Amino acid sequence: MGRNRELPRGYTPGTMEEKWYAFWIRKGLFEAEIDTDVDGRRRPPFSIVIPPPNVTGSLHMGHAFNNTFQDIMCRTRRMQGYNVLWLPGTDHAGIATQNVVEKDLATKGLTRHDLGREAFVEKVWEWKKIYGDRIVTQMKKLGNSCDWRRERFTLDAGLSCAVREVFVQLYKKDLIYKGKYIINWCSRCHTALSDLEVEYDEAPGKFYYVRYPFEDGAGEVTVATTRPETILGDVAIAVHPRSEQFKHLIGKKVRVPLTGDGGAESLRLIPIIEDNMVDPEFGTGCVKITPAHDPNDFLVGQRHDLPQLQVIDGEGFMNENAGAYKGLSVKEARERAAEDLEKGGFLIRTEDIRHAVGHCQRCSTVVEPCLSEQWFVRAKPLAERGVKAVQDGLIRWIPEQWEKTYFQWMENIRDWCISRQLWWGHRIPAWICADCGHVTVSATDPTECESCKSANITQDEDVLDTWFSSALWPFSTMGWPEKKPELEYFYPTSLMVTGFDIIFFWVARMIMMGLEFMDAEPFKDVYIHSLIRDEHGQKMSKSRGNVIDPLDMIEKYGADALRMALAALSTQGRDILLSSGRIETYRFFMNKLWNAARFALINLSDEAEAIDPGQLRLQDRWILSRTQEIVESETRLIDEYNIGEAARLLYDFIWGDFCDWYLEMSKPALHGEEGEARKKTVQGILDEVFRTLLPLLHPYIPFVTEELWEAFGYSNEERESIMQTDWPLPKGGYRFDAAEVRETMRNFQETVRVLRNLRAEAHVAPQQWMNKAVIRMDRPEFVAMLKETLPMTTLLCRVKEIEVLPASSPRPHASLSSVIGEGEISLHVGDVLDLDAEIARLKQELLSVEKTVAVSRGRLEKPDFVARAPQEVVEKERTRVAEGAAQITRIQENLKSLSG
Repeated sequence: MGRNRELPRGYTPGTMEEKWYAFWIRKGLFEAEIDTDVDGRRRPPFSIVIPPPNVTGSLHMGHAFNNTFQDIMCRTRRMQGYNVLWLPGTDHAGIATQNVVEKDLATKGLTRHDLGREAFVEKVWEWKKIYGDRIVTQMKKLGNSCDWRRERFTLDAGLSCAVREVFVQLYKKDLIYKGKYIINWCSRCHTALSDLEVEYDEAPGKFYYVRYPFEDGAGEVTVATTRPETILGDVAIAVHPRSEQFKHLIGKKVRVPLTGDGGAESLRLIPIIEDNMVDPEFGTGCVKITPAHDPNDFLVGQRHDLPQLQVIDGEGFMNENAGAYKGLSVKEARERAAEDLEKGGFLIRTEDIRHAVGHCQRCSTVVEPCLSEQWFVRAKPLAERGVKAVQDGLIRWIPEQWEKTYFQWMENIRDWCISRQLWWGHRIPAWICADCGHVTVSATDPTECESCKSANITQDEDVLDTWFSSALWPFSTMGWPEKKPELEYFYPTSLMVTGFDIIFFWVARMIMMGLEFMDAEPFKDVYIHSLIRDEHGQKMSKSRGNVIDPLDMIEKYGADALRMALAALSTQGRDILLSSGRIETYRFFMNKLWNAARFALINLSDEAEAIDPGQLRLQDRWILSRTQEIVESETRLIDEYNIGEAARLLYDFIWGDFCDWYLEMSKPALHGEEGEARKKTVQGILDEVFRTLLPLLHPYIPFVTEELWEAFGYSNEERESIMQTDWPLPKGGYRFDAAEVRETMRNFQETVRVLRNLRAEAHVAPQQWMNKAVIRMDRPEFVAMLKETLPMTTLLCRVKEIEVLPASSPRPHASLSSVIGEGEISLHVGDVLDLDAEIARLKQELLSVEKTVAVSRGRLEKPDFVARAPQEVVEKERTRVAEGAAQITRIQENLKSLSG
């Protein structure tokens, strides 16, 4: 294809992004097929299963960064010759989705119970059909190169089959069981919650110091509790077995306040027991044991065979075991119990405290520890293999610090409560026989009890925890339990990218399930990305009003600018501080790249010109060498998942080295001022650099690079897209002596910077030409560089004549001077400045700087200031002194030069 020299003046992402995404989809460029190369070898696979966002959700910045990271890896690997599968999908999100639909019903005055289970589930499916594609559409706007043909949903038929099969197999291995256990109960969602679904916030509360009289009335023990309403469920008092203060009480009995029907003798008796759970330094050293309403107490109760007395029901109200408190809410019962304790003489005192209170992650209702019959996975045997897989190096954590966090959790894992009292989700494949009580667990719906053959069987009402189906995601999405070719080819997957907040919810469980059912790890690498915070380091939240909507940013600046910002601002192990202004910075970068390409296209010939080695100058050898270094560094950094440094390297190279330096230095040649051979060589260099840079940039900014790839005429019938081009490799022929070239170019750039700074000090307009500058220098290689680059230096600094003299030469009169290396540059300003006025101005500036330095020195000389002031304040004063001293020297030198 020919070059498009008619690029619009302005970069407008909107329509361009829509055009190219539709093109990629139409051409099937995201599609992964199991294939062979022309020589009979299979391409190496690279696969990622996308962390499935909730079907209820909308794209947020966390999604945007997570997806951008994965897309960068997928687009890079495609160009490197891998057969890439990026498998997309969404999660049915049991509690969240059911809550959304229930809220919608509530606006119509209905509840799910009014509809019944079957009709309600149908209602949720209808909702999913209407709103379920919303987040997928948003992911496409970001540029995700997923194989959308393979999109999965955690409740689709294939995944439902996998879920049932896993449940049955684990049950047969006695790794799933049903039993009574203390669980976290949300009275709003009416379901059990796993430990990970409970969020803890500090809240004000009270310690109630309550006396429990001995059986004979002669003395008492004092217990401190935050929950006086649960006294009604107390079944023991525990002390530490090695407590010198209380060990003589072990075996005695005390009476429980608030119980009975009146009088001390009617109060229920409970034993004093010993248990290592008790912290003798906490509270009074005596702990009330309420197995039905506290997880630690539940374990104590099991060890001592204590009864489980439940006094709070599933709605959050006191039940029939609470006596006179029956029907009260937990809050009302707490207040009444405190009053009754005080009236009965049992309340010694109260103490205001702040303590952690558990809330439901979904609806923020205070969570109630509750005794309930639930389904559980025995996690310990599964976790042992998961620990070993990481220890053996089968799974790598990046950054490595998260490996320790993973080990700590896996080695202290508790059984996983997997049943939820919901209607939306994978219904537990267990049927209870009404005649013999046997539980039949089956992957297909049975018609009779497997024990007594009765047809009077009913399926368990509960559904599985959403994370149960998500734990199977890497292999269930590829067709398991069927032995699909995709599983053999793409599993284990190559990479999992996710946030640290779901390491335990999801990553650990995927590892356990993958090892158990595929006998192989689900992924080779786990990359844990950072949080996106606002520019002040605050977590983004609606209540703070600091949420940045990625869709708004795409609308305003384009998807490429957002992607580049997220990539370039990331650093392994550190949170990303984001603002609209920082995203705008990368929109400016898009403009810079666009204008550079536009300049090149205007000046290039229709066909690529050859680079004549005999025509190469310093700047040419430098830019070609630097391009090879960039290729090498980009490849290494992406292999290390260090996309932040890789993005910043490209940004700095393109904005600085290429646009600000090389393009400016190429203009004389391109304008024909250095001869035809030289012009063709510079055209060839521009073509080479763009042909190399655009593929390197493509993973970060796919839309604009595709547009420019076509504009430069690089696409053809065989390879219609930049996505189909090969990833650049370093070219040895363009390396030259990189270190020598870099050092020489650095000296040239420093010369230009110093001269430009001197112009700025003289307040000369950028377009105004100066008559003369003198560089006094003895270093041979520096002098050689200066002489080679004099024409370019005069052009870039707008100085008509630059004279190079020995260092011993006298400083020119009426000039501003600055040291450079072992020499000095002087810019003649006598013909553009009123010297007397400039000398007066410099003297005034000198007095001002000296005064500032004197004040700072005075503070630093006071021992109290240095000892007591914050370290950053002290350092600020020291910096002010150092910078001021350097400024004084410069002003004095310029005064001397101007006055000489």
